[in-house]
Amino acid sequence: MKRIINLAKGLLVAIVISATMVSCSENVMDTMNQDPNHTKDAQAKYILADVITSTAFNVVGGDFNTYASTYVEHEVGTDNQLYRSEHRDNEPSASSTFNNAWGSTYAALKNARIIIEKCSAGGKQEGNQVTKGMAEVLAAYNSAILADMFGDTPYSEASLINAAGLPKFMNPKIDSQKDIYVGVMKYLNDAIVDLKGTDAHISGTVGSYDLLYGGKKASWLKLAYGLKARYTMRLMKRSTAVNTDMQAVLDNVALSFTSADDQAAFGIYDASNLNPLFDFQWSRDGLAASESMSQKLIARNDPRLRRVFVDANWMQMTGATDKAFFMAPNGMNEEAKYYYNTSIFMFSQTAPTLLMSYHEVLFLKAEALARLGSTVLAEGVLKDAVVAAIANTEISVKAAIDAPTVVSNGGLSETTDAITPAEAGTYFDTNVLPLFIANPLKEVMNQKYLAFFGASGESTECFSDIRRMKALNENLVTLNNPLNTTKFPLRCPYGSDDTTNNTNVKTAYGDGTYVYTEKVWWAGGTR
Repeated sequence: MKRIINLAKGLLVAIVISATMVSCSENVMDTMNQDPNHTKDAQAKYILADVITSTAFNVVGGDFNTYASTYVEHEVGTDNQLYRSEHRDNEPSASSTFNNAWGSTYAALKNARIIIEKCSAGGKQEGNQVTKGMAEVLAAYNSAILADMFGDTPYSEASLINAAGLPKFMNPKIDSQKDIYVGVMKYLNDAIVDLKGTDAHISGTVGSYDLLYGGKKASWLKLAYGLKARYTMRLMKRSTAVNTDMQAVLDNVALSFTSADDQAAFGIYDASNLNPLFDFQWSRDGLAASESMSQKLIARNDPRLRRVFVDANWMQMTGATDKAFFMAPNGMNEEAKYYYNTSIFMFSQTAPTLLMSYHEVLFLKAEALARLGSTVLAEGVLKDAVVAAIANTEISVKAAIDAPTVVSNGGLSETTDAITPAEAGTYFDTNVLPLFIANPLKEVMNQKYLAFFGASGESTECFSDIRRMKALNENLVTLNNPLNTTKFPLRCPYGSDDTTNNTNVKTAYGDGTYVYTEKVWWAGGTR
């Protein structure tokens, strides 16, 4: 804001001077509205910081995650847009619903592509292979989000700019999701090569502008392999050699995260820079605790039950027998704020947003092993995944208890002890293992579902998992909303910026109701 105001003052002075002078030279007139103090060409590492921030806050943790949390029943929409989303009233099919996320994802992809161009042969920072590799990972990530959320969508002609900094294509064509995924995998394969190189340009390494890993290229390399595992699993419905692809998942996982220290966690949150889920709930109060979620925890006597719900008085509840225990029934709730319980994650002001978590990598490994029939190996991996997931839950619970804004308003009352790794292991041995033995794949997917419940922005990934299982005719995770039989969202609608301005997108959007009837390509659809 300060820079804008100062620039405005400068222009005002220039206007006054020009009005009082009899004449000005042509050279002065040519430079009058230029700002010599601010460059028009930022270095790649500066742009990288913006791409990371936008990907974490606007794409991973933003509207996709907020609305997806109601679709997958991690939360219940209880007010305004989220209530309408819960009840499938206009919101899931409206072009305005995801317009901000639509624009943010394309902007992140555009900026990632600018970095790649700068650091490629002939670019202004040619030789910065590692920086280029980081941007390629982020380009893959945002490309996949576009494909996963919207299906066929503008891609090859989208987010491209000309020498003047303007869009090359005003009405970019729509590409198939299949082709976009070819691009995703190419970005990741290119990244794996580049991340093994160096940053040789005089501009130097990214250093602290890498807000995920502080410039550690080995960590980015692990993320690239983890994403290859994620997206290989995503394409299972389209696989012509499932066992081969499951082995590819295992091969990529072996080169990915080995502990929570490796995960892609964006944790630049404090009293002013807010976790996006907290930011939404603190200003809107549009989400309530999900009955569907609580039932799964109750059925397993899951220790998370005593940690993750709070009542109207901001008191942590000890479990389902608590007299204040009052979950919102999915799809049948009242439109009312401060009526039902809420999940404690609504208060997790400083909890990190996870672009990819260690527990997700473990769940991918457990699923691949289960699908290959290696249940003995899958059992041990699943246990590690559950323990890691519960540890992440505790990070978000602590972030809620210690949240600066919440504390300044009286704070939450913590009534139960944190779940230790030892307790989490005992929970697995006692409650999870029998379910795993009875149906290995089902319990792997249910535990992954439970793990993605939280403040980390993982409901979006869960939304893709649910649709992938539906495509495979696997009814492994039970959802309660009665509207799901006819109106489960199969995708997000295109953003209104393009349904009104791009004739290609406008035609594909129609009235938006296709979101309930047309699966995305990787789920067996045609668009």
